[in-house]
Amino acid sequence: MKTIGFIGAGSMAEAMINGLLKSGMMKPDHILVTNRSNDARLKELKDTYGVLPCRDKTAFFEKTDIIVLAVKPKDAAKSIAGIRSHIKNQLVISVLAGITIETIQCYFERNLTVIRAMPNTSAAIGKSATAFSASPEAGADAIKTAKTLLETIGEASLVEEKHMDAVTAIAGSGPAYLYHYAEAMETAAHKVGLEEGFAKRLILQTMAGAIEMLQQSGKQPAQLRTEITSAGGTTEAGLRALKERCFEDAIVHCIEETAKRSGEIKEEFAGTVLKHM
Repeated sequence: MKTIGFIGAGSMAEAMINGLLKSGMMKPDHILVTNRSNDARLKELKDTYGVLPCRDKTAFFEKTDIIVLAVKPKDAAKSIAGIRSHIKNQLVISVLAGITIETIQCYFERNLTVIRAMPNTSAAIGKSATAFSASPEAGADAIKTAKTLLETIGEASLVEEKHMDAVTAIAGSGPAYLYHYAEAMETAAHKVGLEEGFAKRLILQTMAGAIEMLQQSGKQPAQLRTEITSAGGTTEAGLRALKERCFEDAIVHCIEETAKRSGEIKEEFAGTVLKHM
């Protein structure tokens, strides 16, 4: 059984640890965790999951086959600089939003085998929609290992790295847009006189049911929408109101702006690397 080391101990690291243990892919004593200075957080993960905190950099890298970079993106350069001389030839899996494979390799000053992954926050319940890309150094075994690991927190798909900005816009940030939609539905429910608790249950089940229909029916969203829209009916009135407020245009613009910002962040990190070369 391989040993995996997490550099960073935040919510995404915890979600991945939880997924690995629940799936049976890893045992607690095959998972090492470290962070910059928060010993209380490392103890919390040890007490909760039985994983092994490790401050000794030499021991950490001697014992691990796979490294997961799970620090905050703004701390990536400093964190990697602190471990650069210790890393050997481990598979490196990065969940650092906006940081390319090339930038990570520049931080390490080596062409290590790097998998760049974009999970979303639904990883916490094992329902992430994760896309990942691989460096040219990654062979079939490395890609298979990364995919198997990432599937412990949801679905995982290999994509070309050029598509990662779009992936960020759809899957990475997507849950926030759905939560915002649910917020708007709750506000509307209050305005039309529904009790808060009942309205929330109604909204959540409606959303869950619609998603199941999309997954199980095999029908396109437009067809499902048409099937419940009767001429002169209530649904038609609501859809007309959405069209008048440019609902579809707003969603498309939202995704485009998110992808654009992801690209800008990527260039910002790449520029930081160049300044220090």
